[in-house]
Amino acid sequence: MTRKIDPAVSHCGWGGRKEKNMLTIEHLVKSYGGDVRAVDDLSIEVLPGDIYGFIGHNGAGKTTTLRAVAGILSFDSGTIRVNGRSITDDPIGCKRDMAYIPDNPDLYEHLTGIQYFNFVADIYGVSNADRDARIKKYADAFEMTARLNDLIGSCSHGMKQKIALISALLHAPKLLILDEPFVGLDPKAAHTLKGFMKELCDGGSAIFFSTHVLEVAEKLCNKIAIIKQGKLIAAGDMDEVKGNESLETLFLELTDNA
Repeated sequence: MTRKIDPAVSHCGWGGRKEKNMLTIEHLVKSYGGDVRAVDDLSIEVLPGDIYGFIGHNGAGKTTTLRAVAGILSFDSGTIRVNGRSITDDPIGCKRDMAYIPDNPDLYEHLTGIQYFNFVADIYGVSNADRDARIKKYADAFEMTARLNDLIGSCSHGMKQKIALISALLHAPKLLILDEPFVGLDPKAAHTLKGFMKELCDGGSAIFFSTHVLEVAEKLCNKIAIIKQGKLIAAGDMDEVKGNESLETLFLELTDNA
């Protein structure tokens, strides 16, 4: 049973012109070992301004989907477009517009925090003025300013997560892909992250992220997708998908019965 699948509808924005999807996934299929489909004919559209949550049990296909979107995992069939570009045909162009943070990010531990931020800013061509302002803004907000000259290898898991998040925000990505971004963050840092996620999307960017924290997803996201055994079983506007139920109740109903 599929609860509510968001159809491929046009979306009009500024001045009535048709907006381009920030992320389009069409009929995505990814198999492991031949017969096992980790992702099975999945289609999702993420529009500018969306905070789109992606939920499912462990092994449902969330991380596989996110890695395919990020361009670091090949897939069997289907298409993925980021800001109108194909991840297959123009991976560099897609990656220029996005940032991706896996659930356990690998950082250059022999660099200090500030060295790593400048390294990332150089890759994306962020001006000195913009990088300085953004590093200060995000480091202050995540209470990392005093640790910017410490080696990343000496940092705790939570601090490394903050460094990864700051580095992802430095070039003001049009699409932010996050895999379990709240894992390892203390409550204050999680609150700070939610504020920056809203700020980014208020500026016309979009976020597509997985989470097991359903209460956060319900309050933060305007769109939600639920995946089970590689298949999309519900997707669309949060209020329309869950109706009068809580997201937790809906999730348990669908994943137990779909």
